[in-house]
Amino acid sequence: MKKRLSILSSGLMALLLAAQGASAASAPPLTQVKVLKVESPECGFENIDEGQTQTRCNHNGPNIRIYVLEVGYGRSQPHATLDGFEVNGTRTPVCAYENGNLTDCSQRTKIVGNVYIFSLAGKQEGTFTYSNTSINAPRNTMSTQLYIK
Repeated sequence: MKKRLSILSSGLMALLLAAQGASAASAPPLTQVKVLKVESPECGFENIDEGQTQTRCNHNGPNIRIYVLEVGYGRSQPHATLDGFEVNGTRTPVCAYENGNLTDCSQRTKIVGNVYIFSLAGKQEGTFTYSNTSINAPRNTMSTQLYIK
């Protein structure tokens, strides 16, 4: 089943990127993938720290969403699962100012990657896994995972 990809509003991107404070350099090839946040009605937004292996909050209930940052150029259909079952997501480009700080692409800046938002569509807990392969040399595959409580 192909993941449905669409463009998100720049307002949501501004909120997401302002809260995270990530930075990036040039885009090709893939240089980073990471879970930025997990969102649920139960817990709101939970920022995910570098090296964190599971959520701190119990995100039980419907409408859990996972935000993944991908820096570089990966294939347009990444692989995202919860306990081995595919989850659908949306994609929006991420741009960078000359100083490398990430921003939404509403201004004339350089596209350096994407933010994906995956919906667990009624699934509640388990191991979320994300991977993608660079479309540019060296065609490296990068992945990340997080246990959602």
